[in-house]
Amino acid sequence: MPVEITWWGHATCTVEDSGTRVLTDPLFARRLAHLRRRRGAPPPPAAALADLVLVSHLHADHLHVPSLARLAPGTRVLVPRGAPRQVPGLRRLRHLRLTEVAPGDETRVGEVRVRTVPARHDGRRLPFGPRRSPALGFVVEGASRTYFAGDTGLFESMAKEVGPVDVALLPVGGWGPHLGEEHLDPGRAAQALARLEPRSAVPVHYGTYWPIGMDTVRPHEFHTPGAEFVRQAALHAPDVRVHLLRHGESVRTGGPDTGGAEGAARAEGAEGTGSAGGARGAEGAP
Repeated sequence: MPVEITWWGHATCTVEDSGTRVLTDPLFARRLAHLRRRRGAPPPPAAALADLVLVSHLHADHLHVPSLARLAPGTRVLVPRGAPRQVPGLRRLRHLRLTEVAPGDETRVGEVRVRTVPARHDGRRLPFGPRRSPALGFVVEGASRTYFAGDTGLFESMAKEVGPVDVALLPVGGWGPHLGEEHLDPGRAAQALARLEPRSAVPVHYGTYWPIGMDTVRPHEFHTPGAEFVRQAALHAPDVRVHLLRHGESVRTGGPDTGGAEGAARAEGAEGTGSAGGARGAEGAP
C-alpha cells in the first residue's frame, strides 16, 4: 500500500498511511511576525483535517497556536514534554487532545504507530524561556516508515535513534540567510540521507517564508535549497530517490515504482517536479 505525502510549505506536511492522516507542524499563516509567505498559497481548509498532529518543537514557526486552533475538535496533538507550561496559548485550545511526549515514547492512532525520536535543536520557546522542552523528530510507522525530522542538525547517533526508515522528510533550508549547526542545509541533509539510507526523501522547510524587506538579500538561500539538495543527494546518497515537490503537491511512495520527482528542478531554480507521474497538485499563487 503506497503512502501519500503532501507538502504544504515550510515544515507542514500531510502523511497518509494505512487510512490515517498525520499532519506535521501546521503553519497556515500568510504572515508570522517578521516573516511573510513568499511562495505558495496558504494550505486549504482540508489541510487542517488530520487524525494526528505532530509538533516538533516550540519555535513559533513550528508550534503556531492560531494554526492549531483551526484543527477539528477532538484532534489528537503530540507536543514536546513541557509545552503547555512554556506556551500558555496551548492551554486555551481545549477542543484538542494534547499529549506531551519525549524521545522514546510511542503513540498509536488508527493503524499507525508513531515513535518519538531526538533532534539536535534548541527547543525553547524563543526569545524567552528556559530549555525545558526537547526538540523532537517522529517516525510514522504503518505500511511505510516515514521520518519527519522537524528541525535538527546532524548528530552522531542519528541513524541509531531514528532506526530504519523508508521515507525521510528533511529540512534543507530556513527562513533567513544564515543557518547554524542545529539546522540541516542541503549538504548536511544529504549527509543525513547517507546515514539513514531511506528509499526516498522529500526536502521541506525552505522556499516558503522569508523576512519582510529582505527579498533581495541572498535570494539564492530562499530559491535554491531544494535543487541543491537534489544535487548533493546524488553525490552522497545516489540510491535514494528524491521527490522535489511544489507547494500543495503530493507524491505516493512505498509502492512498486510509484514515480515522482527525481531531481528535476524547474528553470528558475525555485522548485521542481518530475514527469514520472507520482506527484500531483498545483502551485498556489505566490
